[in-house]
Amino acid sequence: MDGAATELRYSVLISVYCKEKAEYLSAAINSIWYQTVPTDDFVLVCDGPLSPELDAVVEENAQKHPDVLHVIRLEENSGLGTALNIGIQECRHELIARMDSDDISRPDRCEKQLAVFRAHPEFSIVSGIVEEFSSSVDVVEGRRVLPEKQEDILRFARKRNPFNHPCAMYRKSAVEAAGGYQDFHFLEDYYLWIRMLQKGSIGYNMQEPLLWMRAGSEMYRRRAGRAYAKSQIKLFRYMKDSGFIGTGDYLISVFMRSVSSVLPNWLRVAIFKIALRK
Repeated sequence: MDGAATELRYSVLISVYCKEKAEYLSAAINSIWYQTVPTDDFVLVCDGPLSPELDAVVEENAQKHPDVLHVIRLEENSGLGTALNIGIQECRHELIARMDSDDISRPDRCEKQLAVFRAHPEFSIVSGIVEEFSSSVDVVEGRRVLPEKQEDILRFARKRNPFNHPCAMYRKSAVEAAGGYQDFHFLEDYYLWIRMLQKGSIGYNMQEPLLWMRAGSEMYRRRAGRAYAKSQIKLFRYMKDSGFIGTGDYLISVFMRSVSSVLPNWLRVAIFKIALRK
């Protein structure tokens, strides 16, 4: 097999836990089967025991795609970071397409990302635009557009998450070199990106939509409370202590996150949709 053909091979990594809805997981998995460039290695990590409805979805897909879907069942819920680290070890290919268990990839998502990696082998992370929806992908409620090139990504990362994790495709070796995912309340991906960038990884954000992400008020409600604010402050403290940001950026970020965490949920939704998203 020549180099170009080898490069087109990729793994898919999804983690699911008991509180997910079966119909959401089914839609997420189906969006992978419908990719214009199909995968031959789909790793699904069941993070602890699942509901009977979720188990039925997993078993149905495992029977239909026994040579492609590899199901890993953890005895107890270990958290997203641990589940993804275990899944990464089982991925057969260097390129891994990440996805959440309730989102929907566009049919040509992976084909487009693979084309970028083939043209730029120096890249370690390739993501793109996510479009938010609540009930139907035909009704897009918001878009998260991020800086395209490395210089702007590095600048953006000092204040906000520089990549859309649900549609990221990355190099397994670069993730492992940075220490993989580590336990960080709701911020496992942001912490990973910072460490990868510090290690010299080059990222790229495609300026086109790759995935539909389920949103709604519940998603924003999770970004509230003392625990979430404490986790954010801890991350920015790491960024300051490691020299990624200065004291001024640290103080501003801590203030902004502290205020956001205690806002009424309706106001937090408005800020994210109007001020932080395009």
